[in-house]
Amino acid sequence: MTFLSAEWRKLAIVNYVVDRELLYPFLPKHTELDLWNGKCYLSLMGFMFLNTSIYGIKIPFHINFEEVNLRFYVKYKSENSIEKRGVVFIKEVVPKKAITWLANSLYHENYETMLTKHEWKNTYNSLRIAYFWGRFRWNSIWVEASPDAIETQAGSDEEFITEHYWGYTKIDDHRTMEYEVVHPKWLVYPVKKCYVDVSFDRIYGKEFAFLRNQNYDSVFLAEGSKVKIKHGNVIN
Repeated sequence: MTFLSAEWRKLAIVNYVVDRELLYPFLPKHTELDLWNGKCYLSLMGFMFLNTSIYGIKIPFHINFEEVNLRFYVKYKSENSIEKRGVVFIKEVVPKKAITWLANSLYHENYETMLTKHEWKNTYNSLRIAYFWGRFRWNSIWVEASPDAIETQAGSDEEFITEHYWGYTKIDDHRTMEYEVVHPKWLVYPVKKCYVDVSFDRIYGKEFAFLRNQNYDSVFLAEGSKVKIKHGNVIN
């Protein structure tokens, strides 16, 4: 059954290579880190939720809003030996308290409510996308990309990052929440420039403070699509 349907659009995704030891405390039971060419990726992502509905109902003032999240990538092998590739969120920031409460209550996520805003500018030769979030100061991701979207290349980091179709959440040391995210393959815009200004320690914890001075490994802008988030289940 579909819990939430929406469009995720203009996903600015900045990827850092980190020591896998950093992520072990956040790793849900029964999952393992999913590496790309031996790299352990941690991604900072900003995007828009558009035309959002819950159980097919659009809630006033909760239809279009920004989200910024910090996430990493995992694998889970189910009882029938099917390997599922998914995402674990360190934190997800949205501007709506009701969204925060619902996601944290039903899916045991780590949503937090902050002020957010975005800027989209499209010119004849570039696409400029920026996301802002915070409380006492604006944190920001800004990218400038080609206005022409292309297909992701097989074996690329864009393909690896965008084609994780499950979410996993650490409930406690023994239980994990699993839910499916359904969407088609995304087109991407080649990025020309990127700027990141984030107080990682204040937003995500002191263990992530080093990211402020670390160069990102890759960055891209995905167009996104309609998405459906299915009901979750608990893995014991």
